[in-house]
Amino acid sequence: MKIMFLEGYVRKTVLRVAVAVLLLAFYTSLSAQVQPSINAIEVKGLKRIEEGAVKAKISQKLGEPVSQEKTNEDIKSIFAMGYFEDVKAEIEAFEGGVRLIYSVKEKPTIIRVDFQGNKEIDDAKLKEKISVTPGSIADTVLIQDNAAKIGKFYEEEGFWLTNVVPVIKKISPDEVSLTYQIDEGKKVKIKHIVIEGNKNLSSRQVKKVMETKEWWLFSFITSSGYYKKEQMEVDIEKIRNLYYNNGFLKVVIAEPDVTADMAKKGMTIKIRISEGDQFKIASVGFSGNAVFDNETIRKKITLAPDSIFRKNVLEKDMLAISELYSNNGYALASVVPDLQLDEQNRTVKISLSIAEGDKYKMGRIEISGNTKTRDKVIRREVRIDEGETFNSSKLKRSYERINNLGFFESVEMIPKPKHEDKSVDVDIKVKERPTGFLSVGGGYSSQDKFIATADVTQGNLFGRGQYIKLKGEFGGTSSYYEFSFRDPYFLDTPYSFSIGVYKHQRDYIEYDKDAYGFYFGFGKALAEFWRGDITYNFEKSDITNVDDDASVIVKDQEGRHTLSGITSTVVRDSRDNYIDPTRGSRNSLTLTITGLGGDYGYFKGLIDSGWYFPWGETTFLFRGRFGYASEVFGKQLPLFERFYVGGMSTVRGLGFGDAGPHDPATDEAIGGTTELIFNTEFIFPISPEMKLKGLVFFDAGNSYEGFNEFGTLRYTTGLGIRWLSPFGPIRLEWGYNIDQHPGESSNKFEFAFGSFF
Repeated sequence: MKIMFLEGYVRKTVLRVAVAVLLLAFYTSLSAQVQPSINAIEVKGLKRIEEGAVKAKISQKLGEPVSQEKTNEDIKSIFAMGYFEDVKAEIEAFEGGVRLIYSVKEKPTIIRVDFQGNKEIDDAKLKEKISVTPGSIADTVLIQDNAAKIGKFYEEEGFWLTNVVPVIKKISPDEVSLTYQIDEGKKVKIKHIVIEGNKNLSSRQVKKVMETKEWWLFSFITSSGYYKKEQMEVDIEKIRNLYYNNGFLKVVIAEPDVTADMAKKGMTIKIRISEGDQFKIASVGFSGNAVFDNETIRKKITLAPDSIFRKNVLEKDMLAISELYSNNGYALASVVPDLQLDEQNRTVKISLSIAEGDKYKMGRIEISGNTKTRDKVIRREVRIDEGETFNSSKLKRSYERINNLGFFESVEMIPKPKHEDKSVDVDIKVKERPTGFLSVGGGYSSQDKFIATADVTQGNLFGRGQYIKLKGEFGGTSSYYEFSFRDPYFLDTPYSFSIGVYKHQRDYIEYDKDAYGFYFGFGKALAEFWRGDITYNFEKSDITNVDDDASVIVKDQEGRHTLSGITSTVVRDSRDNYIDPTRGSRNSLTLTITGLGGDYGYFKGLIDSGWYFPWGETTFLFRGRFGYASEVFGKQLPLFERFYVGGMSTVRGLGFGDAGPHDPATDEAIGGTTELIFNTEFIFPISPEMKLKGLVFFDAGNSYEGFNEFGTLRYTTGLGIRWLSPFGPIRLEWGYNIDQHPGESSNKFEFAFGSFF
């Protein structure tokens, strides 16, 4: 039946064509004799396409004689529009002339575009790469071109084995759906990155600035080792800046040559560099400055004649000049460099053009995005007042303080200059994050073996910025419970208030301790980075189950005791971020005095100083601690207030109290009356997108019974991982005991992790 139908269809089509040809021939012959004209032009078959758009492609005009040549050209022009799958021309007698009719059949419309098989790249990204959309004409060439675009995009993302097949499904005579069936294949690993043409800078230096890396063992964690075109474009700019930062101002970097091996399992990236000459600075000049003289500006820069030109130093100096102005109210001041190269002498003359602008004041400060946190909690962290002279440093510090509250996932400060009244409004936009925190941790100590901790904290109670915590620590031989509350602006005053109760039980090798108590305190900010606190603590403890062979220090403290004391603390904290600092420092002095009541009496002091230094994307931490404790008023220093050095918070790689005095009889740690601890960390990014960092550390420390032993240290080193995960911060650290003593383990692994709620 199908064959007979096709034969009938073919016969009819042939007959129509023959009739059309005969008519055209007839009227062509007739026109040669009597020249009949076109009295009407029609377009039939249109549904979605405008008739005027089609007629604009027709060259034949009313009143002109019929031309077979022009008719053929018109059919081609209409077909070239891409909207039709068939175009025909017919003529018929009409009012003493002819009617020219173009019959068209429109291509169906694509009503849906889908993707199937894509796992590594989501639909949204694929849709950005194609031009065919719902409502587009189902043009075969267009559909195939977009399939090629998808394949090219996958190739740019490192998938060189991807196959894309378009599938068209008929929905109705005029509508179809389009589905791109995608077989992604596996990503091709980067086996080699080859740098060619570099003479003055090593390949290692060049590769170091690139995010694109060769595939290695931990690429599954860092997501490195795979090619991405967009990232490579960024890397080329980083390489260019590397050369600019070393004086090579004429460097040329060719488009990377990316090739895959025969099996398409590994790829090689070649980057060709033409370094050019290295340039030195001939001179540095200024223009346009009236508010500050040249000498004042010159003190802000480090660029100097006869030194190698470095783009990063130039940018830093320009920023320093801009900050000089913006910190003094000139919010719109700008600095534009002009570089004049002397290629013969290989020098560059730097001219800095300064546009000072007008002096501005602070306008309105608007806060948005805080659905839970009250405005006043944010506003009290802002270090500049409305109507005050504009100061960019104060705005930057305001950002740091708001961010360090820990209540927000993101903080934006958007200045909006108002030229009419020379003021700058500031919009503070925040995105809130969960401020409840469930922390679970663990570790080992020589006394307790495995220790588990749980900490439930709400850092922004009722959106007032108040802090409440319920903490529990559970071990085979210990337990600790604490409930605490802190209000950083008590009764909306600049004073903080804190209060807490706790219960502590621990079974030591030579004795058991059971204690409970409470504390309360007040504090106040003393300056921008300074604050002071004073706290009163009362505790009752019971030392029981003392071994017969316990040390004299332990036996002397058997029984019930009462502690009553005051602790004062002064802190200077200039860290840019409390959770993940990269610069700044935290320095504190803590002094405790007890004995004004109770039967424990001691003085205890602790100095703690930690400094963070950024170096590119890495950070160095240097921290030192010194502690001293002594009996006063003829009373005792509690066992639990002695210094126990060893563990995750002091010297990693050692057990609790390993670094310090031990009981001669039992060799158990008894702590010391003084301590000295040093920590050094080199922190580096592993995956910035995942907020995953690694670190290498070196620790040194010890506790001592007296100053006569002061100076002997225990040393450890090790590795760690810090991850600000979506579930909360995670800390994993492994320490190696460099000078292992008898009975000690050679290494120790400790961890802590938490989650937000």
